[in-house]
Amino acid sequence: MVVSKRVAWFLITFSVWSWVIWVVFLKNVWNDSRSWDGGMTGFFAVHLVLTVMSLVFATAIGVLGFRAINRRPAN
Repeated sequence: MVVSKRVAWFLITFSVWSWVIWVVFLKNVWNDSRSWDGGMTGFFAVHLVLTVMSLVFATAIGVLGFRAINRRPAN
């Protein structure tokens, strides 16, 4: 599949945006009083899993975007 440069840049932008948003989200959840009660609570665990999975997907999408930007034209 060939991805246009415009779509590739969109994927990269989406990836960076996702990283910014989810890191800020996790920081806010970390500081929430419902996150800790003598240890990690279920509230924090669920949001941690959501954040980690979202960052994995964002990274994969960013890699696809970078590969599309750096592809060599066919001969």
